[in-house]
Amino acid sequence: MKTFLFKSQRTLERPLTEVFEFFSNAHNLAVITPPQLHLKILTPAPIEMGVGTHIDYRLKLRGIPVRWQSEITEWDPPHGFVDEQSRGPYRLWRHTHTFAETADGIVVGDSVEYAVWGGGIVEKLFVRPDIEKIFSYRSEQLDGIFHQRKNSNAS
Repeated sequence: MKTFLFKSQRTLERPLTEVFEFFSNAHNLAVITPPQLHLKILTPAPIEMGVGTHIDYRLKLRGIPVRWQSEITEWDPPHGFVDEQSRGPYRLWRHTHTFAETADGIVVGDSVEYAVWGGGIVEKLFVRPDIEKIFSYRSEQLDGIFHQRKNSNAS
């Protein structure tokens, strides 16, 4: 099975505990996911995060309804966690979230190892462009969310 890797990072000027707390609330995923995906988290709140936690979602990929279940397979607060698809559209989806304190703020890192049905052509034409758009949207949303928090705390 051929796997692919997507990486991105964004620096947020907020405390590590605040950034990690945002990401460790699974229901915030809906806030940073593009609206055209119609993401709905099916697991009721509150979701107690930790190794072995399963989270169920419903979304639309290119207009096709999809059910997805992820499992938290690594949990290292406030430095990172890993979620892996246990049921869903990919052959493999392993998303590593990292949070590193720097002089400029918290570097939020995303590393996604994935495999798709149909291999390289499907990945290049459809999957990779979709992943890039999703993470670009996510980055914009995070900037807005954490910029607002910074400004509201400064008043």
